[in-house]
Amino acid sequence: MEKSQKEKIYTPSIEISEEEEPPSKNEQIAINENQLLTDLMRQRQESEKPTISPRSQEFLQIFFPDATIKDWNNWHWQVKNSARSVADLGRYIGLTDSEVGILAKDAHALPLRITPYYMSLLDRENSDHALRKSVVPVFDEYIFSQGEASDPLMEEHDSPVPNIVHRYPDRVLFLVTGFCSTYCRYCTRTHMVAKDKCHIGIKAWEPGLQYIEAHKEVRDVLVSGGDPLTMPDYHIEYLLARLRKIEHVEIIRIGTKVPAVLPQRITRTLAGMLRKYHPLYISIHFTHADEITPESKEACERLANAGIPLGSQTVLLKGINDNVETMKKLMQGLLKIRVRPYYLYQCDPILGSGHFRTPISKGLEIIRGLRGHTTGYAVPQYVVDAPGGGGKIPLLPDYYKGHEDHFALLENYEGKIFRYPDFSE
Repeated sequence: MEKSQKEKIYTPSIEISEEEEPPSKNEQIAINENQLLTDLMRQRQESEKPTISPRSQEFLQIFFPDATIKDWNNWHWQVKNSARSVADLGRYIGLTDSEVGILAKDAHALPLRITPYYMSLLDRENSDHALRKSVVPVFDEYIFSQGEASDPLMEEHDSPVPNIVHRYPDRVLFLVTGFCSTYCRYCTRTHMVAKDKCHIGIKAWEPGLQYIEAHKEVRDVLVSGGDPLTMPDYHIEYLLARLRKIEHVEIIRIGTKVPAVLPQRITRTLAGMLRKYHPLYISIHFTHADEITPESKEACERLANAGIPLGSQTVLLKGINDNVETMKKLMQGLLKIRVRPYYLYQCDPILGSGHFRTPISKGLEIIRGLRGHTTGYAVPQYVVDAPGGGGKIPLLPDYYKGHEDHFALLENYEGKIFRYPDFSE
């Protein structure tokens, strides 16, 4: 029996978004619409497969044999199953004497939390592994040095209302949560994160929002914490919607480490919501090239595809990323996942940070080793956030060598001196 027209041709029911819409037909190009829709559906099915690297999959099978890949890719599961104690850590890594029992010494120390995903990136036996040193506490945290303070940047001094830091003329820092999915041991906000100042929730934000509304000079709001992207979608959207309604707020920025430590949080739903609030920028805290994985790559590209410019903020850390080759590999790797290196921070002198801090000369050495030896896009701005609330102060190697007979003497990346005719006055 001959098939009916309905049976002969099946056209998939599928909505095509504006960014996926195919080009229109013209006389030169004949488009097979059925084939195009079939290909589009196949591409969507491929893109919707959970991303999990071989390393993560091995870790999942060893330490969470009853969990599925779907569980692993659920960010709520990641947070729920995070390591939060030395006993938890002992399940995954061989602890050194300096690491064992460290949290019992001081109930007010920075808490421990590491997501299973980020734990899978740590070396299980080598305590000198870069990422491990950045998140696993050691006894050195209890050795305090001269010049260190619990709030070295004096953010509380520049806080006119709760959760707002107004230090620069046209912008404010809005601390919207004290929670992070993974705590960096060198965190500049050890005095507030995960303690009595978690201040999650719209009621706690109201004084800050009213302050921004009342100060028309504020054109730029940096949303930070803690980590704002650990909040539920509806909290994030409420906050962004309120800020976007304030006419004099031109730019909204989000500071986060989520793409590096909890990339499963960057869902399609989240990216689709964020794209409604442009101009929106995201600054991501990357520490080392080992954080650039298939999962973090997908997270960053999903944000970039939503039209969000991404920048990186890296802290210079002794024994972790304090050499030119390590830093170059990180910065070049970030560009490949569409993240522009932005800041290289001198480590803030928080209490017990001496084992993390390098001399400033080391940062200048790294910038000199990057400038001219790789693309300028891969060279971040090296800054010291001045203790006492002085703000960010940029530092550069001494390329300008003075004047001679109205010529400026300039040193290039090879150490050669060049003369620039500087006669204009």
